[in-house]
Amino acid sequence: MKPMSLSPADYLPAFADFLDASPTSYHAAARAGARLAEAGYAVWTRGGPAPASGYAVRDGAVAAWRTPAGWTPADGLCVVAGHTDSPGLKLKPDPVLSAPGGYAQIGVEVYGGPLLATWFDRELAVAGRAVNADGVCQLVQTDAIARVPSLAPHLGGPQFPPDRQQHIQPVLALLPGLDVLDLVAAQLAWPREELVGADLFCVPVESAQFFGPHGDFLAAARLDNLSSVYAALAAFLDQRSEGRALSLFVAFDHEEVGSLTATGANGPWLGEIVQGIGRGLELGEDGLAALWAAATCVSADAAQGFHPNYPEVFDPVCRPVLGGGPVLKANAGQRYVSDGVGAALWQRACQAAGVPVQAYVNRNTVSGGGTIGAALAARWGIAVVDVGIPLLSMHSARELCATPDPLWLAEALAAYWAGA
Repeated sequence: MKPMSLSPADYLPAFADFLDASPTSYHAAARAGARLAEAGYAVWTRGGPAPASGYAVRDGAVAAWRTPAGWTPADGLCVVAGHTDSPGLKLKPDPVLSAPGGYAQIGVEVYGGPLLATWFDRELAVAGRAVNADGVCQLVQTDAIARVPSLAPHLGGPQFPPDRQQHIQPVLALLPGLDVLDLVAAQLAWPREELVGADLFCVPVESAQFFGPHGDFLAAARLDNLSSVYAALAAFLDQRSEGRALSLFVAFDHEEVGSLTATGANGPWLGEIVQGIGRGLELGEDGLAALWAAATCVSADAAQGFHPNYPEVFDPVCRPVLGGGPVLKANAGQRYVSDGVGAALWQRACQAAGVPVQAYVNRNTVSGGGTIGAALAARWGIAVVDVGIPLLSMHSARELCATPDPLWLAEALAAYWAGA
């Protein structure tokens, strides 16, 4: 693994490597956990007291925390939260499809809200985690083995939006009845009967790519939201991010499907981690209450960048551009929960880091998206500000950002943790 760094020369190549090595939430969480272990953080066993500085990986989610010497609950808790999952195509429990014409296909269902048009005519691997009869989980990724073919215009295609059942099943082979799970088991060198459970996705195989006359852009899968996860991880591991507050980095899973899971932002995981930290620090009930009362949270999730071909769907003023710096997201309907206090917090962090900041609000005629920020504020009663880097092609199989923005986000997060 390349060392994590906020140096401009190191950050972007290492970020691209992280993207390529993280085709699913399970891979992203495991890779982040390996970075934290490499940096000397002690792993936490769920349910017990947590080390003063440690980390935990659970399924497709990861968290890490650092307690400064002499810390008390009055010094506060500074949280940066993101999510590891992205929209896509998830394999069904029995994914074997035999179609007319002698094709073997993979049975998939839609996960989240992908731009399905972008998944056509693209070589796909299968990646995720496999589980044996003893409950042992193993990460896996095949080579490119499948493709969702589009319909030629001579025959009435392309047909968009496609039928989510009929039109998106990937073609695997010219062998009717071929089981893609046989290929997954072979990749793992497991007997087929050992593979009794799996959480698998079809994933693009193209690597992250820098392009433009001056290397202005980065195109990759899963920038929403690995751009935030990697920025938070790199900032957390940078010594310049050490401040007086207890620092907590947490990347949840399942944001794209509502977060109401054991490792989602609407679930119990954050509370379990904070309770474990409290037990380890012997805070007691009053100390934990004081910790929550003094907590703030930066909810880091990618933002909509201004699209020059569709200006009519953006606010005429608060429309962030790629390369203009991290985005402060606000919404009167509380899809984004940034308020004046949160805005001031984020402005301080960006100013301390020397980073430009932009504002985003939805056009009044556009409903827009949401983040985990509202769930965290409502569930835990903490002050939350919603931020992220601007993207084009959000929820596409290949998203697009400007090269300055990811590092700027990491620098601002490091300044937040350092006490700005």
